[in-house]
Amino acid sequence: MLRLVQQRSVAAQRELLRAGARAAAPARFLHASSTNQAISKFLFPAMSPTMTEGGIAQWKKKEGETFAPGDILLEIETDKATMDVEAQDEGVLFKIVVGDGSKAVPVGSVVAVIGEEGDTADAAQIEALISEGGAPAPEAKEEKKAEAPAPKEEKAPEPKKESKPEAPSSQPSADRTVIFATPVAKRLALEKGIPLAQIKGTGPEGRIIKADIDNYKPAAAAAAPASASASAPAPSAAAGASYTDVPVSNMRRVIASRLTESKNTNPHYYVTVEVNMDRVNKLREVFNAAAKAAEAAGGVKDGVKGGVKLSVNDFIVKASALALAEVPEVNSGWHGDFVRQYHTADISVAVATPTGLITPIVTNVGAKGLATVSAETKSLAAKARDGKLKPEEYQGGSFTISNLGMFGVDSFTAIINPPQSCILAIGSSEKKLVLDAESEKGFKEVSVMKATLSADHRVVDGAVAARWLKAFKSYLESPLSFML
Repeated sequence: MLRLVQQRSVAAQRELLRAGARAAAPARFLHASSTNQAISKFLFPAMSPTMTEGGIAQWKKKEGETFAPGDILLEIETDKATMDVEAQDEGVLFKIVVGDGSKAVPVGSVVAVIGEEGDTADAAQIEALISEGGAPAPEAKEEKKAEAPAPKEEKAPEPKKESKPEAPSSQPSADRTVIFATPVAKRLALEKGIPLAQIKGTGPEGRIIKADIDNYKPAAAAAAPASASASAPAPSAAAGASYTDVPVSNMRRVIASRLTESKNTNPHYYVTVEVNMDRVNKLREVFNAAAKAAEAAGGVKDGVKGGVKLSVNDFIVKASALALAEVPEVNSGWHGDFVRQYHTADISVAVATPTGLITPIVTNVGAKGLATVSAETKSLAAKARDGKLKPEEYQGGSFTISNLGMFGVDSFTAIINPPQSCILAIGSSEKKLVLDAESEKGFKEVSVMKATLSADHRVVDGAVAARWLKAFKSYLESPLSFML
């Protein structure tokens, strides 16, 4: 009987422990689900395999707004186009770390903080999450941290920020004032000639941020010493020149970097030839007239489709592809320890856009007719000007053509687009008198176009470039061969 009572007592104690655990479970669950684990970092995405940085053109969602799969979160400015970034899941945009118009944002850096609908997070938790990711734009934190009146107080927390680029400024010499500013603010101040000593920072712990530079008024500097206040406007007044500083777009920055590298590292040389364009002009005129008649007839007439209008550049692109097939050494690229020779003529056609030069690619030109080449070139050029090209439509290519003939340029030399080995520069067609034994006058007038091939001597020797230009000239001067 005593043993039975003891067993029932132990069972009762166990049941009480289980009940207590069940009662405590909800409280333990709520305590463990801290809000800083509910939010997460949104990293700057790579829109192509070779992309290392880009710009943020515009956020389509505001802080606090919800989003669903397929919603556009922001527009990203790559080196060639502006592209939309869509949400993959449902959520809430808690904070934008890198705002509209930001440039040179590294791929993989923190640009926003997101979470699930119903989650909550205070400013300290959001800032702690951002600091873990090393956001590239410290000035984006200006809205949350409290200001510190004395810059010297930054010496205490500075070891926690040793990964930030401005950390070295925490060890100034003893004979000068400490000025803390973000890299972006320093660069803007230098470009605009604004003395940082005259600006009161509104960023974290009194740091000068980009907004402080943008909001700077020269009149506010009057309270500073006269020598300092006079130094800012003096250079502009002395120069007596009026100018406007235009921010460098991400596309322009990449163009500058790539072409500078090409010109400095690729051993360029140039070969020029004159091409008689009379037969091309006549064939183009006949074809376009037939296409116009077919369009008036309602579609097709004599085997020619309506709505097609060939340009001289279409003939140039097609002739280039045929010449590349005849001299394949030119259809190649330099890759350091090997030369890649391409099997198809994927020709990049230079297109001028409001933000810079871009080279969409007409693929496998050798296997396409003139009408198809013309239609694809026009379509790609329109998408390039609208900034709607996909990465695969402008990345790659085996040969480039740059045509300035429509601007009245007689001839010019172009810079090679690496890793390609050649680029063809096309000038305008001009009338020229040449000897003609069959003419009563002994001469005749012909339309002549100059074409200059820029070649990389590491890949294409001079004799090879000459053979390619000879083939190119032959095809253009006998355009009926395109139809064979």
